[in-house]
Amino acid sequence: MAAGEPQAKKLKLEQKQLSENVLFGMGNPLLDICAVVDKDFLDKYGLKPNDQILAEEKHKEFMHRPFMICEGKSAIASEFEELVKKFKVEYHAGGSTQNSVKVAQWMIQSPYKAATFFGCIGKDKFGEILKKKAEEAHVDAHYYEQSEEPTGTCAACITSDNRSLVANLAAANCYKKEKHLDLEKNWKLVEKAKVYYIAEAATFAREQGFETEDIKEIARKTQALPKANTKRQRIVVFTQGKDDTVMATENEVTTFPVLVSDQSEIVDTNGAGDAFVGGFLSQLVYDRPVTECIRAGHYAASVIIKRSGCTFPEKPDFH
Repeated sequence: MAAGEPQAKKLKLEQKQLSENVLFGMGNPLLDICAVVDKDFLDKYGLKPNDQILAEEKHKEFMHRPFMICEGKSAIASEFEELVKKFKVEYHAGGSTQNSVKVAQWMIQSPYKAATFFGCIGKDKFGEILKKKAEEAHVDAHYYEQSEEPTGTCAACITSDNRSLVANLAAANCYKKEKHLDLEKNWKLVEKAKVYYIAEAATFAREQGFETEDIKEIARKTQALPKANTKRQRIVVFTQGKDDTVMATENEVTTFPVLVSDQSEIVDTNGAGDAFVGGFLSQLVYDRPVTECIRAGHYAASVIIKRSGCTFPEKPDFH
């Protein structure tokens, strides 16, 4: 082998071109509605400055009713009317999986639509905005649209350095596999993908009966769970906010320190976990080493926490 061939091979790997729809994500799509509000607004609707809750009826009123007029109804809730009139509102494509897919596409850059997303929305104004925002992020989003429930939303009421999040899953809970995923044109997109991201696991260790809170031990036990495909080993990665990221393989458990950020630069940490997954996936689709995937995840998270919401600059600076 000529002396320059290994380097040439490495260069060729780095320049590998991805195809469209190489990454597939499926989850609960939400339209993030962000506004800087005042304490009086929080008090009026019983919201805490730094909290995450599921919407109650009083919150659903101001999260959805202003767009009932689009469905032939004239009622506009005074609560949301006040929010729109008094505060500047921004919209972003959100929901955990959609955030991750969106970040992965941003990290990948080219081609557009390397990332595909499936989920359920309503046939309403919020749904139209969500489709537009996904398109602006260059994600190939294919939503199952239905009329029973409105598009899911997450209101982010920002006061100073705090965010009060109010989520209403609504249509996100109405996905029907047989009416969307099973359609030939949609299933072809699933088959085109090389990497899939679907599961959102909460309280995983407790549900598995691991009886430990040690993150390294949980990672080790998760890696050792029975697996249908025994030809390919399971790799488990857990993030811990500002603490080390933990990776468990068949042979060892390894930790990776996160990138250190100046506390004064941190704006919002809510999207950090989603961003880490997006950065990780952006390198996994290239078949790069897991250590490189983790490095990309840490980079993406470090960018997102310095901005409001799960947003990012035009292009990444990851090398």
